[in-house]
Amino acid sequence: TENVGFIEAVEILAREAGMPVPKRDPAAQAKADKRTQLAEVMEQAVQYYRLQLKTAAAGAARDYLAGRGLSEAAQDRWEIGFAPDARQGIFAHLTGKGVAADLVIDAGLAARPDDGREPYDRFRGRIIFPIRDARGRAIALGGRAMDPNARAKYLNSPETELFDKGRSLYNHGPAREAAGKGAPLIVAEGYMDVIALVEAGFAACVAPLGTAITESQLQMMWRVSPEPVIALDGDRAGLQAALRLIDLALPLLEAGQSLRFALMPEGMDPDDVLKQQGRGAMQRLLEGALPMVQLLWRREVEGGVFDSPERKAALDKKLRAAIAKIKDPSIRGHYGEAIKQMRWDLFAPKRSGKKGPWKGKPAPVHPSTKSSLLVSAGQGAEEHLREAVILATLVLNPEVLPEFEGELERLDFTSPEHRHLRDCLLRFSGAADLRARIEAEAGAALASVLAPRHVQISPAVRRPGDAEVASMCVAEELAKLAAKRGAQREIEEAMEDIGGVVDEGLTWRLKQAAEARDKAVRSENEDKAMFDTAPSGAHMDRDERDAFARLLGEIEQNSGAKAKK
Repeated sequence: TENVGFIEAVEILAREAGMPVPKRDPAAQAKADKRTQLAEVMEQAVQYYRLQLKTAAAGAARDYLAGRGLSEAAQDRWEIGFAPDARQGIFAHLTGKGVAADLVIDAGLAARPDDGREPYDRFRGRIIFPIRDARGRAIALGGRAMDPNARAKYLNSPETELFDKGRSLYNHGPAREAAGKGAPLIVAEGYMDVIALVEAGFAACVAPLGTAITESQLQMMWRVSPEPVIALDGDRAGLQAALRLIDLALPLLEAGQSLRFALMPEGMDPDDVLKQQGRGAMQRLLEGALPMVQLLWRREVEGGVFDSPERKAALDKKLRAAIAKIKDPSIRGHYGEAIKQMRWDLFAPKRSGKKGPWKGKPAPVHPSTKSSLLVSAGQGAEEHLREAVILATLVLNPEVLPEFEGELERLDFTSPEHRHLRDCLLRFSGAADLRARIEAEAGAALASVLAPRHVQISPAVRRPGDAEVASMCVAEELAKLAAKRGAQREIEEAMEDIGGVVDEGLTWRLKQAAEARDKAVRSENEDKAMFDTAPSGAHMDRDERDAFARLLGEIEQNSGAKAKK
């Protein structure tokens, strides 16, 4: 009721309450007063440039804007103006109205030449886009040159007491209001992209001001929306800007706070997409925006050739270094899982289906005999059993899984069930509830692997929980599989040559096959010695190992008998 300002009201209330009031800092007050004056000068400049757009000198500018699809009403909505190609247009206008020359210069509207001549306008022969802060105050200008030979196509105001380029966003205030009503926040590259998107109905849209997005701008975006969609141009520069943004954002990620990336078609910006393909196409691009982890993956793998262990290791190293930047341990873990899945999708062994007994859909087995491996006795039955032991051991002893991920990834399994279980193990590696996840996704396959008595008597399956025993079991089975398959390959390749001329090469191949087979047999015979006592002193039940070996012998004997028939 006393019609006083805020500060005066605080002073009155403090006196009534008997509390001291901090004295105003004269320097701070002077700075605040100066900022207010500069904002008023900028507002006058905006109105001046808007009027200039209506003049005859701005005919080419109006034609350009119309060609970009901006009606006169849209030009008014965005307060677009025009700076005449005159040395002292705005300077003469403002000083003629009593504004001090220093204020015009400090607002970034004019500059003083080094030779001592009169100040000159910074913006000449340019379409003007006012830049306002979140509160709606005019703080700077952006200018688009009409002269195709201009040194800079786009020019922003210099940094002033009002304008910090790295802490400002074009269309910040209106975008914040629209996002508050549920609109997704879209980050475009420039003024015209923002205008085109908003005019097309994408109301929450901002743009950085001529530079790469800064940490301050990123934090401003997150205060508006927890997951802005970055819609940069579909050229190399736009993609590089998006990739740089990933490195900036990774250390700042928090639960529910990230980025998505809408990749424009090559050579197009959002304005081009809207004009050439329509609003629906843009909507689909935004809805299909990639999570940041996918763009991170693409950055590291696109154009790369990973045809050797060393190259794969180099990729792993780069990905680990990128993920290590994430401070939040939960997010870092989820990124690791996502990267692991994408890595698996890229490097998963592709089974040709040309070799091995499992071609197409397996023949149905009667339920009463389904769990018996001897049903499938014949070529490959022993390999199938060893695979089952490996998979069962890793499911029941997941703590040793990281040790064997690489070998598991490369192993060529004999059946679709086994391949599916292997995929699940690699995908869920490191998960505390690994077995529960596998049962949920591949319960039937897991039950089939665990059911045979041949698997159940394996020491690490019968009594899981001893990591050393489990590790030795898996290593042994992998070694025997490698020896067995190596021998078989040598024999197959040598047999292919028998139809031709017998020469020294064929003799050598058969010798290699025999040696590989001997190695596999020796490996079988060494079971007892290797598994009775480990180097660390861990003991395993000799009877269990003997029983397991006898069963394998039974299968091999059965296989041999069938082969003779």
